[in-house]
Amino acid sequence: MARKTGSHADITGPRVRAAALQLFARHGYAAVSMRQIAAEVGVQAGALYLYTPDKQALLFDLMRAHMREVLDRWRDEPKGLSPGERLDAFTRYHIRFSLDRPEAVFVSNMELRNLTPEHFAQIEAMRRSYEDELEAILVAGRADGTFRLEDSKLAALAIIAMLTGVTGWFRSGGRLSRDRVEQVYRGMVRGAAGSA
Repeated sequence: MARKTGSHADITGPRVRAAALQLFARHGYAAVSMRQIAAEVGVQAGALYLYTPDKQALLFDLMRAHMREVLDRWRDEPKGLSPGERLDAFTRYHIRFSLDRPEAVFVSNMELRNLTPEHFAQIEAMRRSYEDELEAILVAGRADGTFRLEDSKLAALAIIAMLTGVTGWFRSGGRLSRDRVEQVYRGMVRGAAGSA
């Protein structure tokens, strides 16, 4: 019997993805087997293939869903009008989004090397779209004199790396609140953009 008694696709499918994400974040994609994922979910290993063709497809689906959410939520985020306001909005958004999903952020950044070339190209294109959003803010700010920077692409990549790094050290209940982290990062990001 492949499916556990009482198992339903709309329940088990999300549980498979959640278990895979947690295990990939904790142990790394290469070290996790489909059997481990199945054990975490409480189904037989063969039952996983009702939800995904293989482990590679599962990794790709997790990363694609993450990037879709990054892009969709940023699209809906209030941004302000000026480049400075938009940069502040981007900073707040990226920190909040990342801190709410540390495992997904970790897997999306650390497991790119484990994607097939075809899957990598698709995820890389989505990542580039997000980077382009920030770069457009920086270019607009450079054009109107808000920012002084030499290379907007390099600045965008550096800012995203700095913002994403918050997931590695932030702890709820620690020395800094989320709001304080956002304020401090706002100043650092403005500095990286050469805010006038």
